[in-house]
Amino acid sequence: MASAGTGSIMDHLDTTTIVSLSAVLAILVTSHLLSLATLHPTTPTRLRILFIWHFFDFLIHSMFEGSFLYNCFFLSVPFVPTHPYADLYNNFLGTGSLYGSAFGDNWASKLWMVYAKADRRWAGADLTVVSLELLTVLGAGPLALYICYGIARREVMIPYWMIVLATGELYGGFMTFCPEWLTGNPNLDASNFMFKWVYLVFFNMLWVALPLFALHVSFVDIKSAMVMRKGMVAARVELKRREAEKGREGKKGK
Repeated sequence: MASAGTGSIMDHLDTTTIVSLSAVLAILVTSHLLSLATLHPTTPTRLRILFIWHFFDFLIHSMFEGSFLYNCFFLSVPFVPTHPYADLYNNFLGTGSLYGSAFGDNWASKLWMVYAKADRRWAGADLTVVSLELLTVLGAGPLALYICYGIARREVMIPYWMIVLATGELYGGFMTFCPEWLTGNPNLDASNFMFKWVYLVFFNMLWVALPLFALHVSFVDIKSAMVMRKGMVAARVELKRREAEKGREGKKGK
């Protein structure tokens, strides 16, 4: 397991870290305020939570993870064996260069280099991470926004789309970390509280707990709809049976 240093939380709270965490908090507050402005006052709490979550999800995927992809495709330096991040070389795009946040100086590269202290793969263009992020930014992000629209409009198909997205989020999280688990976590640094519990556990577990909650709510809604449908079908069958009996009794009376 990689090691970037130990110490207290305060030892790792530089300006970039504070700005990054503040931006995440601002996105959460924005999502909450949008829910107040968009959703009807009678909207169930569970749907309000899911609206906030999916809009938060959309902004994180689009802004933060979108910036990661930008860094991967547009920030590069020629490969030099003595470069501190030379081990990240993987023939990405087949150009013989090193790609990723470690090789730029924009706001997004600084942001991702903070997270890369805990997971070194995010400093470069790790092929597994980039592949998953392409699906996340181009697919999951827009779908999360559509789910927000559907919740606000009370669309009946939204539970289905929440299941699709939640399943994808859980699968993506598993595929992000499983290669590390199978190889002894060579790129992860859990040597201090900030890296282990804030970056690796807390932020990644959000994309486990909330998708599981979305699956639960969707399951309950779909089950309720199916129970109601089953009851309606049974009532219709019973009504036809009674009509048939009345018809037979009428014929006998004649």
